[in-house]
Amino acid sequence: MPRRLLRVRAADPTRINTELAELRARLQIPEEFPPAVLAEADEAARAPRLPEYDATELPFFTVDPPGSLDLDQAIHLARRPGGGYRVHYAIADVAAFVRPGGAIDTEARRRVQTLYFPDQRVPLHPAALSEGAASLLPGQERPALLWQIDLDPDGAVVLADVRRARVRSRRRLDYATVQQAVDGGRPDEQLTLLAEVGLARELQEQARGGVSLPVPEQEIEATDHGYRPTYRAPRPADGWNAQLSLLTGMVAAELMLDAGTGLLRTLPAAPPSAYEKLRRCAHALYVPWPAALPYPALIRSLDPHLPHHAAFLHECTGLLRGAGYQAFDAAAGTVPPADPGHAALAAPYAHCTAPLRRLADRYAQEVCVAVAGGTPVPDWVREGLTTVPALMAGGDRRAHQVERDCVELVEAELLRGREGEGFDAVVVDLDDKRPGRGTVQLADPAVRARCEAPTGHRLPLGERIRVVLTLADPAARSVRFAPA
Repeated sequence: MPRRLLRVRAADPTRINTELAELRARLQIPEEFPPAVLAEADEAARAPRLPEYDATELPFFTVDPPGSLDLDQAIHLARRPGGGYRVHYAIADVAAFVRPGGAIDTEARRRVQTLYFPDQRVPLHPAALSEGAASLLPGQERPALLWQIDLDPDGAVVLADVRRARVRSRRRLDYATVQQAVDGGRPDEQLTLLAEVGLARELQEQARGGVSLPVPEQEIEATDHGYRPTYRAPRPADGWNAQLSLLTGMVAAELMLDAGTGLLRTLPAAPPSAYEKLRRCAHALYVPWPAALPYPALIRSLDPHLPHHAAFLHECTGLLRGAGYQAFDAAAGTVPPADPGHAALAAPYAHCTAPLRRLADRYAQEVCVAVAGGTPVPDWVREGLTTVPALMAGGDRRAHQVERDCVELVEAELLRGREGEGFDAVVVDLDDKRPGRGTVQLADPAVRARCEAPTGHRLPLGERIRVVLTLADPAARSVRFAPA
């Protein structure tokens, strides 16, 4: 569903903020940093370790959601003489501020990743670093891990290197601004190149057999009067920016595999039974899927704005289950996985572009810069490779639970007291064992919840139906519907 302002009342923030605080307490989410961590962060912010190499003459820019201050990546693009492109991709150098084994490092290993709640963000690092001295904010000289990736005219990698450098971003942009400039025919050279390189990398992804799912996302939006759930379909500019991050993660993975030491983000191939289920779902949703049409080609043919296509795309997310982290270190006797690839990307891949918000990225970055510079991988990194995968697995589970609980809480609060009202909905999922039970997606308000038909009846997958709200319980974070 496209992102749009919804003409519905907002959920009461007073009750929700109290319930969100209770949720954080129940999940043992650390809201405040210990004094020792804050003191160490303030000291590090005043005196970061700045590298000798100066790349501040490159006019970098950032693309992030509006209002973001924790800016991990900055971009500069250029055309190569004779054809092709040169990508300079700067990533915040968290290690320039964090002492291994120190207070900040210890706390980051406890938090693992930044968590997002409707009322606040629970960051991985103190704001003095994540929104200040380490963030690639415009007009500020910053230490960074600077990737230089040369591409041929078709977007294929020719050469890649990484080194520590001082950088200075010039502009902070958001996705809507980039998209409006390109659509309106007013992009500058950097945004023109962003679109060109992004599209070229999307074609490279297609040639590899990779696929990116344009699934409409359900988000919680803060308003002047409270909170409300919304749907947001990805813009092309989202995809262009994501392709540069994916590009960097893929060249980082290849660098680490060649060195025999690293940390990969992996995803096993889905079993044939998963694709068989998807084919049945496509048939039920009237999505044509000829036997000779590969799955990635099918995904690229879909329009997420069409309800039955959006429902099918949600079903496809089941193929992404099983993602994890795998570390290897030949010097310690652990070899890379037999299949190091990420099934959705059809290539090896590493998380390395968001170190302000994700613990694993700092370790992958340090391996890459050491290997590229011909220096030994630091001992603290090698030691961390034995524990970080398990820490990240726990962090992913907690982040997914936070996201699910927050959405369900706001949905229930929004609909509280409206039992018996009717809503238009689309059936987007069915229970394999009980076809009378499934999930419906409302367009207005933007709610996804369980729906159960009377015994002996089947919900019509992919079709629009009228439903009645039967339960909205914020305490249990539960919303239920029944066919009208």
